Formats: sequence, structure tokens, C-alpha cells
Amino acid sequence: TDARALIVRFLTKRFIGEYASNFESIYNKHLCLDGKQLTLEIYDPCSQPQRGKFSLTSELHWADGFVIVYDISDRSSFAFAKALIYRIREPQTSHCKRTVESAVLLVGNKQDLCHVREVGWEEGQKLALDNRCQFCELSAAEQSLEVEMMFIRIIKDILTNCKLKEKRRPSGSKSVAKLINNVFGKRRKSV
Repeated sequence: TDARALIVRFLTKRFIGEYASNFESIYNKHLCLDGKQLTLEIYDPCSQPQRGKFSLTSELHWADGFVIVYDISDRSSFAFAKALIYRIREPQTSHCKRTVESAVLLVGNKQDLCHVREVGWEEGQKLALDNRCQFCELSAAEQSLEVEMMFIRIIKDILTNCKLKEKRRPSGSKSVAKLINNVFGKRRKSV
């Protein structure tokens, strides 16, 4: 539910704490950033994923970015976030060959629940630094602007990566920036 709360905050500025649906969702958002019109495609696998079922095999081939979200008051969610980051950062020969590493942002949610914190800020920061990820802590319930800035941050990383890909591909093939949440996205054809 943490990832979906962040997405809904970003898309609508509203906070919804509980979600009835456990189905995957795909969201689209048009955004103007630094004078460029972007179409974001955000995929949330489901609000309460069955944690053992994510292999990431297909996502690792095409995802431009990942937002990995954990609950600072739930150590098991942090352990799952760590496993996902390790999977994303595995040696490329094990899943796919990329010219540029995917952008990854690790997010500690529910900063408003510091009184029941189980995961320290330093732990999140160290996990991110050790695995070449961005890191932040915030509260989807209380910090609408911070949630928006978090998404802008990874979108900029993705755009930077796309520029690097273009420089390394003399064919000049076009890249489309896509934002992927909590965790992952689904490739869909554009017209």
C-alpha cells in the first residue's frame, strides 16, 4: 500500500491510506519538465504484493527506472526492498545487457511514524549508497510536495540515462522515458 499511496499522491495530490484492490495498476501522467513534455507510465504490481513472486525477469530488460518503497516501521518490508535492489543490481550477464544502469530510488515511507520506527535512516542511506541508488525518507500521508519532488528526482535520473544511451548508440534511436513505481512497469506500445 505504501507504493500506491505515493503514486496517488503524485498523480492527484490526495492521500488514501487503504486500498481495496490487490490488482496491478498502470497509471499515465503528462508532465512538463524543464520545458519538455513527457508522458510517464507508472506500473504498480499490486497494493499488497505476494513478496516471493517477483522475479523481475521481464522488467529488468526494459524498465527505465525503479522506485523501491519500504515502510520505516516494518523491518520485513525493508528486507524485501533490499532483495529487490540486489536483484536489480545483479551482474548484467545474469539477466540482460544494458548500456546504462537503470535509475533506482529507495524510499522509506511513513516518516510520520518515527515513534515506531524499526529501520533507521542510516540503514536506508547505506543500502542506497552501496547499490548506487538515490535515497529519501518521507511521509505520503503528510508530505505532498516531497512526494512530487521524489518523482521529479528519479525522472531526471532517467532522462540523464536516456541521454547517455543516445550518446552510446550512433544509430540515434529514440528513447522514451518511463517512470516505474514500487517497483516496476509494463511495456506498452505507443502510437
